Order: sequence, then structure tokens, then C-alpha cells
Amino acid sequence: MKNKYLTKYERGQIEILHKEGYLVKEIAQKLGRCKATIYNELKRGQVTFLQSDLTTKTTYDAFAGQRIREERSKEKGRPLKIGNDLNFVKFFEHMILEKRFSPCAILAYIRNNQLSFSTNVCFKTLYNYVHHKVFLNLDITKLPYHKKLKHKNKKREAKKIIKGASIEDRPEFINDWKEYGHWEMDTVYGSSLTCLLVFTERMTRQELIIKMKDRTNESVCKALNKLERRYGVVNFRNIFKTITCDNGVEFSNPDLLETSYCSHQKRTNIYYCHPYSSCERGSNENANKLIRRFIPKGSDISAYSNDFIKYIQNWINEYPRKIFQYRSTNMLLKDLG
Repeated sequence: MKNKYLTKYERGQIEILHKEGYLVKEIAQKLGRCKATIYNELKRGQVTFLQSDLTTKTTYDAFAGQRIREERSKEKGRPLKIGNDLNFVKFFEHMILEKRFSPCAILAYIRNNQLSFSTNVCFKTLYNYVHHKVFLNLDITKLPYHKKLKHKNKKREAKKIIKGASIEDRPEFINDWKEYGHWEMDTVYGSSLTCLLVFTERMTRQELIIKMKDRTNESVCKALNKLERRYGVVNFRNIFKTITCDNGVEFSNPDLLETSYCSHQKRTNIYYCHPYSSCERGSNENANKLIRRFIPKGSDISAYSNDFIKYIQNWINEYPRKIFQYRSTNMLLKDLG
């Protein structure tokens, strides 16, 4: 036979011949099919009708047989690529649930560390498997960036304009991302006063996270002083050439933040984004999303130890980035020397 499966026309012939009283053997001969094919089709397409005298009659219906065939065809497909690789499945689930990696980053981690699995699969296939609930312990809600419903028509109150240098005054060459030492700064907070001061270097996406007792200008200044003591006055100026932040109240005194606690001279240049323009600190916002994989919104940040905050910082700096061809920040810093 040219076709492996019965056609819609053949099912119609089976229905007519069956109603006329032909035997299965005779129907098979007329259609050029084996008897088993006809037996299976008659069984598959059986329907029960209610007759005018309220009695029921069971017979074969070609439309029912065709519908069942089409429904089963939709469920068919190629076998799962991960079906015979339990080690890869366990590793994949562990990296998402415990290490907070994305599917793309997991594949990059496997390549960078030269891990060996019998499975060779692309990230799109992995996303499809997660969406179709192929993994026992994973679904779309476990992915780092699953879509959430957003509240519409939310009114915003105007923020107080801070007297500082605008991002429009920032040197244009900084937008080329080719010089190290230009940072973006923001705070990540939760249900308590305790928050995190987050620095993201624009060229390498290097991350620095400092735990603060509250979101005040004084606490931010103390954090900058701490970094200045760590790196030294001269090195601090070379490392933190500029810092770009939003218009939050914790950054409301640029003179205090820009002035060295030691030499009382200017140690860096602070630039402020336009109100409600988080895209002007895109690297910083993306880093905050990585932090939220470990510290969800609404959490009490005071409950997280400094060692755990340090772990998150190191995790981000070791995370393979698509923008760097899946190299990590630490790899780039090593190349810079």
C-alpha cells in the first residue's frame, strides 16, 4: 500500500460495506488491506445511536473513526531527546531549582566546564520541555523569568527633583561600554528597613552588593566610604570613575556621596537618570533580577546573612552571560588583568 494509514475515503467505504453486510474478509479484499486493519478500524469507530423507538444500536461510523485518528495523530511526535539521559534531567532540575540558572546559562555552564552528557539539546527544546511539563519537578513558574500579570492604571506620584548632574551631562563615550570604571547604582529592599546597595559595572557587568541598615543618604555614604577604605583613595577614583543612579531619596545628596571621607576631595562623579527611566540603568536592573532569584520581593533582607549576600555577589560574577558569548564577568576581569 502507498499509504500506511486508512484514508477518509476508505473509512467511508468501510462504513457502506459494513452496513450492506459484507464480512471483514470481503471488505479487506476490496480495499486491499489486511483483516486486522479492518477489525481494528471497526472497533475504533464504534458509536452507539439512540433510535426513534428509544432503543440503542451500536455500529461503525466513518466520521468517528476519522476524528479519533486525527486526535491521536496530534499526540504523536519524535521521542524525547532527554528520555534516556536521567543524569542530564537531574542536573538540569538541580541547576534551575538550586542554582537559579536559566536553560541558556545551563548549556553554557556545561560547555565552559566541559561536562559530558549523552544528551545534545538546544535551549529552545529545553524551554519547550518545561512549558509542556516534561520534567517531573519543573514547570514554567520555576523559570527565572516567567511572565507575571501586571497591574494596569497604577497612578504614580511625582518624585522630588534632585539637585545633581543629569545623565544628559554624562560624557558620551561612556555609552560605548568600552572603558572600565563606570558603574550603575541602585537599592534592593524588602519588608524591613534593611536593604542592599547594588553596584553594576557597565563594561563587564561586575557586581558589588553591600548590606545597609536602611535606605538613607547617610547609609549610602558609609557604604561608599567602606569601598574607599577597601580599595584606597587613588584606586577608588580609578575604579569608580562615574556612578549613575536614580532619583531615590537615598541618593539625594550628591555632594556628600562624591566627596572623599579621607582627602575631602571629589572621589567620583554622580549622574542621575530621568524620573521613571530605569532603562537608563539597564545593566543594574538586570542584575537586580538576578538577585531576586535568591531574595524574592517582600522578603525581610535582614534575615539574610552577609555570607549569603557575598554568595549571591560571587554567583552573579560567575554567571555565564549571553552578551559575552556565555563568558562570565570574572573571565572578563581576568582578561583585563
